[in-house]
Amino acid sequence: MSELKNDRFLRALKRQPVDQTPIWMMRQAGRYLPEYRATRAKAGDFMSLCKNTALACEVTMQPLERYAFDAAILFSDILTIPDAMGLGLHFVTGEGPRFKYPVQDAAAIERLEVINTERDLTYVTDAVRAIRSELNGRVPLIGFSGSPWTLATYMVEGGPSKDFARIKSMVYGDSAPLHLLLDKLAESVIDYLNAQIEAGAQAVQIFDTWGGALSEKAYIEFSLNYMQKIVSNLHKSWDGHEIPVILFTKGGGQWLEAIANAGANAVGLDWTTSLKQARERVGHQVALQGNMDPAVLNGSDEAIRTEVRRLLDNYGNHSGHVFNLGHGITPLIDPAKVGVFVNEVQEYSRKIRQA
Repeated sequence: MSELKNDRFLRALKRQPVDQTPIWMMRQAGRYLPEYRATRAKAGDFMSLCKNTALACEVTMQPLERYAFDAAILFSDILTIPDAMGLGLHFVTGEGPRFKYPVQDAAAIERLEVINTERDLTYVTDAVRAIRSELNGRVPLIGFSGSPWTLATYMVEGGPSKDFARIKSMVYGDSAPLHLLLDKLAESVIDYLNAQIEAGAQAVQIFDTWGGALSEKAYIEFSLNYMQKIVSNLHKSWDGHEIPVILFTKGGGQWLEAIANAGANAVGLDWTTSLKQARERVGHQVALQGNMDPAVLNGSDEAIRTEVRRLLDNYGNHSGHVFNLGHGITPLIDPAKVGVFVNEVQEYSRKIRQA
């Protein structure tokens, strides 16, 4: 495969010097882009878009045509693994993902089989290969998965939840079936991410969207321990290159030290955690990724520039920072605002490096 022309993102994850702070954006290929909406309409529905290799490659590349991002991220969904387990994933307009067959008792969990990616999710690895070829070394490609805890919340609740009542009753009741579910999911994620790496992903991120809904003790036991198991079983290198791992727990800044000890190269932060304090807490143990509130992109151009500068000043002229939003970009953002955001990160971070 082609040598990388822009390796800022990978260098930052390894806490090496860079000429400017690398930037990518969670959900950077998504509904805020009119070209994405057009391609999705052509596909028919969201999962058909994910499963169409050419179209998944097309939408992955779309934001790179508009903005000078330092990484591409595979276009897919965190719920591909439970879908491959046969739970009947479908999307309800205005409500999001739903499962026809949620797993809500020990018998249902016992029946689940650990996935084999090359058998069950070939459309994902096909997309990774196609995107790597299309990128031709332009920027690195990020692969990803949901965390076991986050996947389990959808599988047990049957879809999104505000209070996680069903799964939390398992946390605080007979937790043995939940641990079995999380272990099967961890084994599946290991296989899934390693398959993505073998297909060409140059870094991987684990999205723990709902870890922040847990207490500290429950977070360690039911979320972080399983992510740590995944990290320790991923390919450390492939094709002669190190494969960095990013852990992102939304709402997890209070457990930063514990997350930093889980073995990943970088920790993603949402906007509720100070970058300056986070760097002081973990030193140079891990790189940090984040962490602008996506809502800032609804503001004026000057408000966006001001917040970008504040965050970059907050981090300071230190290695090991990847700029990102604190969570995914929301659908109603004006694409022009993203241009302001990206340009300011790049221009201002260059000034900091040269100071």
